[in-house]
Amino acid sequence: MSADHPFWEIWTKTLRRWGMQALAASLLEAAGPLTTLGAQMVYLSQPVLNSIFPRSSVDALATMLDDPAETQQFIVFLRESSAA
Repeated sequence: MSADHPFWEIWTKTLRRWGMQALAASLLEAAGPLTTLGAQMVYLSQPVLNSIFPRSSVDALATMLDDPAETQQFIVFLRESSAA
């Protein structure tokens, strides 16, 4: 895992614990360009989300969703983690 993505492992472990790792990867993959819209929703929801989750994690999620290449890298990370 790259130091640029410190939350990916945490998110992946949480999704695995909830049994949603493969589902999350599939949804991100199917959403395609709509992930940018998801990023905007995260940005708008930050006041609420920051009261529940660490601000740095919320920022990282929005940034990942806003960048199609990074979203694709996270999908690959999720799929590789489920195969391991």
